Amino acid sequence: MSAGRQVISYDEVRRDLWRPLSGASRRYISLVAVLSAIALWGAICWAYQLYRGIGVAGIRRPVFWGFYLVDFVFWIGISHAGTLISAILRLTDANWRKPVTRAAEAITVFALMIGGLFPIIHLGRAWLFFWLFPYPNSRLLWPNYRSPLFWDVTAISTYLTGSILFLYLPLIPDVAQLAKSARGWRRRLYRTLAFRWTGSDREWHALERAMKLMAGIILAVAISVHTVVAWDFSMAIAPMWHSTIFGPYFVVGAIFSGLAALLIAMAIIRKTMHLEKYLTPHHFNNLAKLLLLMSLLWLYFTCAENLTVWYGNEPKEMNVFGARLRGQFAPFFWTMVFCNFVVPFVLLGIRRLRSIRTATIASVTVLIGMWLERYLIIVPSLSFSRLSSAWGRYSPTWVEVSITIATFAVMVLLYLIFAKLFPIVSVWEFEPHPTGD
Repeated sequence: MSAGRQVISYDEVRRDLWRPLSGASRRYISLVAVLSAIALWGAICWAYQLYRGIGVAGIRRPVFWGFYLVDFVFWIGISHAGTLISAILRLTDANWRKPVTRAAEAITVFALMIGGLFPIIHLGRAWLFFWLFPYPNSRLLWPNYRSPLFWDVTAISTYLTGSILFLYLPLIPDVAQLAKSARGWRRRLYRTLAFRWTGSDREWHALERAMKLMAGIILAVAISVHTVVAWDFSMAIAPMWHSTIFGPYFVVGAIFSGLAALLIAMAIIRKTMHLEKYLTPHHFNNLAKLLLLMSLLWLYFTCAENLTVWYGNEPKEMNVFGARLRGQFAPFFWTMVFCNFVVPFVLLGIRRLRSIRTATIASVTVLIGMWLERYLIIVPSLSFSRLSSAWGRYSPTWVEVSITIATFAVMVLLYLIFAKLFPIVSVWEFEPHPTGD
């Protein structure tokens, strides 16, 4: 089987990809400890917020959405790395996808788990979050079906369930092989997850059909979920929110940030796990081209959004427009444009500059720029509401900043644990099997 231009035997593939699962270096343990400490500090900050009330956050009139909702939209966008990239590549039978799909699918599940917490963190009485679910209760009360909170709960729970299945199905053959050589708790874990897999022709064909089916379903669900997130804004009458462009605009931004997260994860995996034979420059070149395409699409939608506001010249919207482009939010706006368009266009658009290093640098700037984009969507529109007497400012507190930083630590921590328990590159896809792949 080939990875790039190099022919690799299946025994060598198994040896290379199973090697990171054994043992834990001192550096790995130290990194896990540091990340766990940051995550614990974030949990303490949330407990402090629950004890003292939502007032310890910077959320106050008129800006009732702050860092928490920015982070919510950001992480839901990151989750598109696995579903759209992996699903599209599986449906089109792109052969170069094999070392990429599992890394992408893991990002989806962990990003959804983190993003799904923020509507709960944003609640003043978070312990009553179950009121959002339509369940039979003695009070005969049901959720407001017009509430964006209910839409988010429904969409994210569906998306998370589908994404876990989409990650789990391709894991079955690998964990079945691992169960044969593992010992102790790992053996019990792998045998449970293998679900009595024997590798028969019937099982292989059923698995292939299930993965194709899930790829089609998850593709539709992923697009609909971020459209629902966009409706959280476009259903309101806040300046620059009540727009029909928000649905596709948010989906494009989600794919854009998801691709950037995937490229960063692949670069780190390639370097730390010594998987240069599997994650080749060919894979990074293909994903870098996709990132460049999404950068151009993002620029188109950003120009379309701002051009229509400028052309319409509606006074309430022009207040937000002016604050973004030349007012107090202008440094954030032009930094966003620089990170999301200028850097990717230069580093990835010029062929001789395009490499693994430049693709990683461009991806880091894209994540920064996309976080700023979500900030610029939320805060300026709420700061300059339609009633000028209600204008105000928003400043995040140490509680919000700490919880935001902790979510990034949790993402890396979950990824480290996953990569230590399961092969981050699908081993069985390098082995000939009855489906003929």
